[in-house]
Amino acid sequence: QVQLVESGGGSVQSGGSLRLSCAAFGYAYSSYCMGWFRQAPGKEREGVASINSDGTTRYADSVKGRFTISQDNAKNTLYLQMNNLKHEDTAMYYCAADPRVGYFSLRVMDYKFWGQGTQVTVSS
Repeated sequence: QVQLVESGGGSVQSGGSLRLSCAAFGYAYSSYCMGWFRQAPGKEREGVASINSDGTTRYADSVKGRFTISQDNAKNTLYLQMNNLKHEDTAMYYCAADPRVGYFSLRVMDYKFWGQGTQVTVSS
């Protein structure tokens, strides 16, 4: 049973930083592609960053240079370091996993397993 549990969300002022974590259980973590997504009220869920089994990363243009995705395979944990946060980054953030080795994507449809989300609120 694949389980993903996000943590680290909260409220921060514009320009601040947060670090999200996603603990993974129930599968061979290091062989999966992992991603971070977000969904703001009234908007569709969108890809933020992804990382595949060999550590290759991909970012949405809106977060390039501000967000960093990383993982600790020994701890089965995915991270998202978010710096210089903006009001428009306010959203529920989700981590996702997919078993297709070597494949990474920012498309919601490409991920099979999802966490419950953690809220990030950035005040301007």
